[in-house]
Amino acid sequence: MEIKLTRAAALKEKPDSSTLVFGKAMTDHMFIVDYDAGQGWHDARIVPYGPLQIDPAAKVLHYGEEIFEGLKAYRTADGSIQLFRPKDNIDRMNKSAERLCLPQIPEELALAGITELVKVEQDWVPHEKDTSLYIRPFMIGLDAALGVHSSHHVQYIVVVCPVGAYYPEGLNPVKIYVEERDVRAVKGGMGMAKTGGNYAASLRAGDLAEKAGYSQVLWLDGVLRKYIEEVGSMNVMFKVAGKILTPDLNGSVLDGITRRSCIQLLKDWGYEVEERRISAEELFQAAENGTLEEAWGTGTAAVVSPIGELAMGGKKVTVSNNQIGEITQKLYDELTGIQWGRVADPHNWIMKL
Repeated sequence: MEIKLTRAAALKEKPDSSTLVFGKAMTDHMFIVDYDAGQGWHDARIVPYGPLQIDPAAKVLHYGEEIFEGLKAYRTADGSIQLFRPKDNIDRMNKSAERLCLPQIPEELALAGITELVKVEQDWVPHEKDTSLYIRPFMIGLDAALGVHSSHHVQYIVVVCPVGAYYPEGLNPVKIYVEERDVRAVKGGMGMAKTGGNYAASLRAGDLAEKAGYSQVLWLDGVLRKYIEEVGSMNVMFKVAGKILTPDLNGSVLDGITRRSCIQLLKDWGYEVEERRISAEELFQAAENGTLEEAWGTGTAAVVSPIGELAMGGKKVTVSNNQIGEITQKLYDELTGIQWGRVADPHNWIMKL
């Protein structure tokens, strides 16, 4: 499909890379393509970044008919630009679309929307170490009717923004609180989909945890309130007695791209990785008997986030002496090395532009 380009009449001043705030400095252009039932996808275009014209009765505003993805473009030492596993993001977006009754978007079209926009905005991809261009593809249902029904008119949109180093002061462990009241998702719900409702459900617990001095919450399953699922908006992993444990993809846990990458690297390095149900009680017992050696979250924004303290109720335990663990550091170094082109890419995860 041809992509029509309409350039912005005036270009924005690009921000200083040292002052970047995540998701604030949007670039000059965005990609949009429309879908209509009976016609399919049509009118692909890159246009000046600006407000969307949406009917007040659009279903996305009333029923949360929305999905999104997150990935990055990286500037390598030779000045070229590359993406990390973009086809995996598109595959996951289509799985999310199926759950929310949104149309499937062809991989070639979805990928073109990302790659062509990044090429147009290539000067926005920062050069400084550990900076990148964050890419946000999303799909919204736009039927202007208040009845609860799937939309026949949909848009797939891509916006991008430069982002700074996630850890400008170093990779320091965070404090995590086990959430026992609110739940993020349940099996059979939308936990496996990357949709805004899952994140809206997390806001209250996240705010309360922050007020109590914690960086994130550790979510429990929504039925038994017993088994670990995710940490904040990230997948989570634990090294217990030399073995790597991570919650299984049971329908309420997001199939993270960084999670997949970490599992593959860990297996490459000879570690046994168990994807299974892990109770909070099991973790605290492991911490108390000294077998909980490391814990970390995984996600696109942070890559890995080391956990130095776990709290539940009145109980607190320290992980890895509140220092980043050896495996956590190794995963961070290897993944960021692949993403920025500093180390070899043995699994062909990189797509060069």
